[in-house]
Amino acid sequence: MDFTVKDHYSYEDLLALTRLLRAPDGCPWDSVQTHASIRRNFIEEVYEACEAIDQDDPIHLCEELGDVLYQVLFHADLEREAGRFSVEDVIDGVCKKLVARHPFLFADEHAADAEDALDRWDNVKRSLNGYRTHAQAMDNVSRTLPALWRAEKLLGKARKAGLERASALEAVEAMQAQLDALRIAIAQGSDPSDSLGDALFAGADVARKLGIDPEDALNNALERFIDRFDRMEQAAAAEGRTELPPEALAACFETTKE
Repeated sequence: MDFTVKDHYSYEDLLALTRLLRAPDGCPWDSVQTHASIRRNFIEEVYEACEAIDQDDPIHLCEELGDVLYQVLFHADLEREAGRFSVEDVIDGVCKKLVARHPFLFADEHAADAEDALDRWDNVKRSLNGYRTHAQAMDNVSRTLPALWRAEKLLGKARKAGLERASALEAVEAMQAQLDALRIAIAQGSDPSDSLGDALFAGADVARKLGIDPEDALNNALERFIDRFDRMEQAAAAEGRTELPPEALAACFETTKE
């Protein structure tokens, strides 16, 4: 095994270790993986890094960023083995992209502030990608994003095209209209999925108008739900009740409202 165990490792060591694990005489598991088989692992590692950011935990973040970096090198090495590109090509490509999208640093342009810099980034991106319409730019938003994040990005691109609610209250009214349509669909026994989707999309617009991350808002609501459920179970246990019928469970849940 051509790898030296040491006290401190470098980027080159990680790259060498990645290739060693992928070798025929390396790790039996690593050597048979594909892009598809470890796709979910990649997603999980990124989410764990995001959780470390949310927790403001630099030690955890350092570890999770290492896991993300390993995933990047692993996927790049799969392509090197196939003869299509290498991690060096990945690095070259992202450097060229960053230079091209910062003309106010590397060309004769000027960005007045952060918002202006972002607008110029988007304009360069549209130009390089050959988008002729706003719809083409919308269609390029990744479909693998969490739906609320994708909705937020699509609404942002619609705003750049000039389509936007005048206020948060107007967005709330639009959301209420979609909820009314959902109520009618349910009452009529028709398929409510489109109406529900429209209501969720309208909710994402409300969040955007209020400057709230819809994913964060929903996750915070989920945390409150877990906390409330925990308090309900503790209250029931204090009264010697471990199992409750649905009606009693609902009543007990209501008493835990903050």
